[in-house]
Amino acid sequence: MLLEALSSAILGLALAWAATHRLAHRLPARPLVLSTGVAGALFGSFVMHSALDAGHWLLVLLGAVIVSVASLSLLLRPAGRLRRRSATA
Repeated sequence: MLLEALSSAILGLALAWAATHRLAHRLPARPLVLSTGVAGALFGSFVMHSALDAGHWLLVLLGAVIVSVASLSLLLRPAGRLRRRSATA
């Protein structure tokens, strides 16, 4: 269990680090992104471990990656400016 949690936290950190380097212009501050990646991975690991029980460590890590990517995707901002027209234009 401890090894699953540690490896999922490392996976979440690696995913968040890759996201900050690849999409730095679309993400908020780096500490927020890194902590969101780790927290999402730990939560995904917890949920998958609770659902599957011990012995399925690859599936637990896959669930950690999925939840971490999903939580990081919630931080993304639009690439360009939003151009809104007023009602009178």
